[in-house]
Amino acid sequence: MSMRTFRVTVRGVFDGLTENQRAALLADADAHDVLRAAFTPEGTLTYDIAARPAFVFRFSATGEEEEDILEATERAEAAAEAWLTERGYGFKNLRSSAEDLSQAPLSKRQRRAARSAEA
Repeated sequence: MSMRTFRVTVRGVFDGLTENQRAALLADADAHDVLRAAFTPEGTLTYDIAARPAFVFRFSATGEEEEDILEATERAEAAAEAWLTERGYGFKNLRSSAEDLSQAPLSKRQRRAARSAEA
């Protein structure tokens, strides 16, 4: 059985931030810029608190079965909640989406490479 790779995105909105929390997020904003976004096992947080209070965590996970994506999504949500709670950040509207990369359609370049490998 082959290993599957999952990408899990957890989105939400900061809620009830104090002025100090907002200032701390603004001060650390460069480290959480969308240009640094990556799907990682520990999760990558991005936000632009100056524009709006929304945030996105990106996680990668693996599993052997298609159903493992559900557990990966639950772990990602729990990790995002833990990160926010440990820092005292209020949040709301937490929602997740997940993708099994083994089920993702191939890009034109990937299809071309696959055809070349078959020849």
